[in-house]
Amino acid sequence: MALAGPSHLLSSSSTCLRRLNPLLFFAHRRPAWTPRRAAHRFCAAVVSERDVFTSPEVAKSFDFTSEERIYKWWESQGFFKPNFDRGGDPFVIPMPPANVTGSLHMGHAMFVTLEDIMIRYFRMKGRPALWIPGTDHAGIATQLVVEKMLAAEGIKRADLTQEEFTKRVWEWKEKYGSTITNQIKRLGASCDWTRECFTLDDQLSHAVVEAFIRLHEKGLIYQGSYLVNWSPNLQTAVSDLEVEYSEEPGYLYYMKYRVAGGSRDDFMTIATTRPETLFGDVAIAVNPEDERYAKYVGKLAIVPLTFGRHVPIIADRYVDPEFGTGVLKISPGHDQNDYHIARKLGLPILNVMNKDGTLNDVAGLYSGMDRFEAREKLWSDLVETNLAVKKEPYTLRVPRSQRGGEVIEPLISKQWFVTMEPLAERALHAVEKGQLTILPERFEKIYNNWLTNIKDWCISRQLWWGHRIPVWYIVGKKCEEDYVVARNAEEALAKAQEKYGKSVEIYQDPDVLDTWFSSALWPFSTLGWPDVSREDFKHFYPATVLEPAHDILFFWVARMVMMGIEFTGTVPFSYVYLHGLIRDSEGRKMSKSLGNVIDPLDTMNEYGTDALRFTLCMGTAGQDINLSTERLTSNKAFTNKLWNAGKFLLQNLPERSDATAWDLLLANKFDTEAALQQLPLPEGWVVTGLHELIDKVSISYEKFYFGDAAREIYDFFWSHFADWYIESSKTRLYHSGDGSATITAQSVLLYVFENILKLLHPFMPFVTEELWQALPYRKDALIVAPWPSTDLPKNLLSIKRFQNLQSLIRGIRNVRAEYSVEPAKRISASVVATADVLEYISKEKQVLALLSKLDAQNINLTESLPGDANQCVHIVADEGLEAYLPLADMVDVSAEVERLSKRLSKLQTDYDTLLARLSSPSFVEKAPENIVRGVREKASEAEEKISLTKNRLTFLQSTVST
Repeated sequence: MALAGPSHLLSSSSTCLRRLNPLLFFAHRRPAWTPRRAAHRFCAAVVSERDVFTSPEVAKSFDFTSEERIYKWWESQGFFKPNFDRGGDPFVIPMPPANVTGSLHMGHAMFVTLEDIMIRYFRMKGRPALWIPGTDHAGIATQLVVEKMLAAEGIKRADLTQEEFTKRVWEWKEKYGSTITNQIKRLGASCDWTRECFTLDDQLSHAVVEAFIRLHEKGLIYQGSYLVNWSPNLQTAVSDLEVEYSEEPGYLYYMKYRVAGGSRDDFMTIATTRPETLFGDVAIAVNPEDERYAKYVGKLAIVPLTFGRHVPIIADRYVDPEFGTGVLKISPGHDQNDYHIARKLGLPILNVMNKDGTLNDVAGLYSGMDRFEAREKLWSDLVETNLAVKKEPYTLRVPRSQRGGEVIEPLISKQWFVTMEPLAERALHAVEKGQLTILPERFEKIYNNWLTNIKDWCISRQLWWGHRIPVWYIVGKKCEEDYVVARNAEEALAKAQEKYGKSVEIYQDPDVLDTWFSSALWPFSTLGWPDVSREDFKHFYPATVLEPAHDILFFWVARMVMMGIEFTGTVPFSYVYLHGLIRDSEGRKMSKSLGNVIDPLDTMNEYGTDALRFTLCMGTAGQDINLSTERLTSNKAFTNKLWNAGKFLLQNLPERSDATAWDLLLANKFDTEAALQQLPLPEGWVVTGLHELIDKVSISYEKFYFGDAAREIYDFFWSHFADWYIESSKTRLYHSGDGSATITAQSVLLYVFENILKLLHPFMPFVTEELWQALPYRKDALIVAPWPSTDLPKNLLSIKRFQNLQSLIRGIRNVRAEYSVEPAKRISASVVATADVLEYISKEKQVLALLSKLDAQNINLTESLPGDANQCVHIVADEGLEAYLPLADMVDVSAEVERLSKRLSKLQTDYDTLLARLSSPSFVEKAPENIVRGVREKASEAEEKISLTKNRLTFLQSTVST
């Protein structure tokens, strides 16, 4: 979530203004020793040399249009490639391949952001980091796009051969296929684009064929006619992932099935949502414990409108006696559950549907009708023949094609399948043995459940775009029995000639493989498999992390695990990090129909890529994220805050040409106990806080707690560094007159800021690199700069002492706000504390004066109460630390007494009116409960305000009398 700036520091309007306008950081008098003309010349030289980076000294704010220049510079320098110079085990992420037809949406933005955070962090940690990018050929989606393009030319797919159509698709891909890739780059994805892959590349296609052949040789691929999800419009089987279920209004139709050989009263009423499938009925089933129908079990029923076709009446515990009438028609050719019952009981299977969604000859007089047209006609005929009982509204769970939107038809079709059970068993063991970790852990249950109850995978698709199934049939022979599996046509012909003679003729199966089949090989096919001798395969397989959305855990992730173990003997990655889905600010799924789709490209143009990335990473693993413009606006403000902090530093560091000053500055190190102990209180406090932050953030990165890491960095930068240390440092930079104190403050400012940039870089790469490049004497680009060391020394005493100082400052600020003291007015104060507390407070008297707006010449540090204590506002900052602020310094006491007296009178009148209403029985008894409750709450608030005003008035009156 986006975080607001810490409000507890705001006790005056000037502080509010400084929060809203960070440029007010720099409103103080410039010291004589920091003229910046030479620095401007240095920045200009950098820009003219690289034409990439812009300094905060010459730009009011970070320019989002510079993101593309920075990205191209990173890529041109080879920073995206894995570097083995610093050793360490490779860190590898195979990018989920986006559809080649795709256009960037928030789902892409989410996975790109999270994966780029990982890769940038481990790259800075010194590990050879490889992020393998690529795109998927997206069989159905791409074919639809090209068919639509051809239709605009007056061409139908059927007018072309498969080879001609495929050629047109490749032409489209060459022209438009890079769109999604360029959009992913826009997000800052630091992938190694020299290794970019496409699932139909020669290497990956070779891997697909090899995988098919090896599975077939092991008997794990077979061909057969089974029930599949059929898309009548697309004319292909589709995967479970490509079927979306929606709740839609429909009807439950009740109709009579007469019992053969019985009287007119012997019939069974069946309720169904799809009466048109009755032509495919092969049995009528009831629950064996349902006494209503026990007498009919074992007899025959007559299927309506089929000219007397009989089917058996059977008993099966699957039937729910509470649903409908408790009688189930078994139509195994058109229902998944019925299909499994028929397979279990050995019932025949009847298909009544053509592949275009019309009824076939089995439907008799209804043959050739569209399925939905036939439904209406059939019901009309049932009514006419007195076989209809009733039709009542019913909410249907309708399966629709994800791509085409039409209703999916369960249909018996000859397809190729993979036997999944032996593959799934090893994938289950991988999690059980700890070889694979799924994050968040709760998704292990879903993974295990799907693999435990896995079904064989239909891998063939009746499309023309994709990997052709490497099967060749023998002309004149039955396809199911006579075919050869080969790597290419030449090998297929040789195999066929060896088996059937030299005169044999062959032809290739026209179908293609499910897109998910090639995607399942992605982690190793992209690295050269099946050639395991390739350097990339040896160095970078298995991968480290796979990072998809949680909704494709089993459709893609589990299949990759199974295929990785099967073909390489190794789990293809160590971790699966699952992210949630992006929803709108109200938690609704984004859709064009709702008009709530947020375009990431528009968002980046308006708020900047860094703000979008920072917003998306704030969630918790596996949880959906509600995205709002308020969060984006807040994180855009964070980008500006960083920029202005960089501006402040650059305006207050020595000239780059001042080598002596820079030698002193860079010589200051804070990585030892001795160095840390020598720092003044604010410096020791902020450096210790930074060292603690580095430890916490590093742990969060390692555990993939990215939301936690982002919040920790945000809070430290804003609440510690910007709001407290930068303000404290002004006493050293502008008012101290002490050269060594100035150098120390400059060193601390530089040290803390550059480490904040390092910690923040994986989240916000563009603005941090721009700011990093503006700092003089940078040895490396930030993208490849070493990650900060952990376990650095901490001065915990400085934390406690500065917290005391903060409490004192906050207390004074709050009193100033309470008494509406003019922002520019300096007041006096007496600080009462023990000797040891006064010792460190006295050293930071200038900080106390600056941040509390006290008159530094009239701050009295004492161990005893001031003489005018009874005329002062008393503040208890901490045990042993108090302050007394003379009331006369802050307000005109007589005028304030008069104002509060009038206020008290009005409050009392309002309170009496509320009590009168509550004392009225007619109001309390007759008014709505929420109205009465509201009046009671107002009365309670008024009573509290009266008490506070009386106390204030009493205090003021006592000071007047004194």
